[in-house]
Amino acid sequence: MAGSTLGTMFKVSTWGESHGKGIGVVVDGCPAGLTISEEYIQTYLNRRKPGQTKYSTPRKEDDYVEILSGVFEGRTTGTPISMVVMNQTQRSSDYSEIANYYRPGHADYTYDSKYGFRDYRGGGRSSGRETTARVAAGAIALAILDSLNIHVSAYTRSIGPITIDYTNLNLQNIMQSSLYMPDLNASAKAEDFLLEKMNESNSVGGVIECVVTGMPAGIGEPVFEKLDANLAKAVMSVGAVKGFEIGDGFKSASMLGDANNDAFHYEDGTLSKETNHAGGILGGMSDGSNIILRAAIKPTASIARTQHTVNKANKNIEINIKGRHDPIIVPRAVVVIESMVALTLVDLLLQNMASRLDKIQEFYKN
Repeated sequence: MAGSTLGTMFKVSTWGESHGKGIGVVVDGCPAGLTISEEYIQTYLNRRKPGQTKYSTPRKEDDYVEILSGVFEGRTTGTPISMVVMNQTQRSSDYSEIANYYRPGHADYTYDSKYGFRDYRGGGRSSGRETTARVAAGAIALAILDSLNIHVSAYTRSIGPITIDYTNLNLQNIMQSSLYMPDLNASAKAEDFLLEKMNESNSVGGVIECVVTGMPAGIGEPVFEKLDANLAKAVMSVGAVKGFEIGDGFKSASMLGDANNDAFHYEDGTLSKETNHAGGILGGMSDGSNIILRAAIKPTASIARTQHTVNKANKNIEINIKGRHDPIIVPRAVVVIESMVALTLVDLLLQNMASRLDKIQEFYKN
């Protein structure tokens, strides 16, 4: 299987299956001297791990990370960083019957079509559990960004029809909400809506918004390696994501040019924009303003309601999926989106260091 590696200079490769022995990642290209610990990475994994609220799968996994290489005496050595999270509560028997049919909304059929064989235990590599490795790597990228005063903050913008009111937005509320919403009034309404759908044995989707502050201008390439294109690829690589936009996104299609263009303004030695419809990216490169992006997360595919499908003998059947599943993916995916954005930014920041001769000369001057 190809396609488990992301990045050019800051390169991340994940491995492992949902019900295998563990999930892991190798981070290659991390600069030496970064302060890192298992305890620090654990704080990010704790935001993603299952079984924390009634809105997530009851599968209990501590998701303890172990750093196997690349860190010595609390600092990165510049060599590949290998990390592993061992699976503790696999219940593969919950999935034994799905070996013979294709679950709606899952990759069962496409895996069989591609490989002629699949790991049916919880979805194998296509399982959301693979994102554990992304978050572990993302924690390292976020530490690098923090050292550069660049900050990435993601949160739940909407769940089903319930959307946050930006006049009530307070980032301090994110960790106070079980759904990671920065508007606690919207969070309460969303919880009521979600409980209603859970009682109907159904699932719910939503939108995650991510804001990057402190990003310098000029990061990204103007053609195929655009910053927004790379962010789109990274975010869309998360299994549950079905839509992506930067700035005003699809709304810009209905706007006029004079309303959509961001006017520039210069004052006190600083160039800035009066608005930010572009979401902080122009011509594939950061423009120095906040980067604002959104990811649409589909409803959880595994639901207990009766569904129609086909078995491997090509017979039409009805199924009720068993096992331990999230009624909503959005809250646990917030830190995943945050991680994918961070991984992309670090990789392009490192590539940008070679974009100008004067900067290279300054770095290597005696």
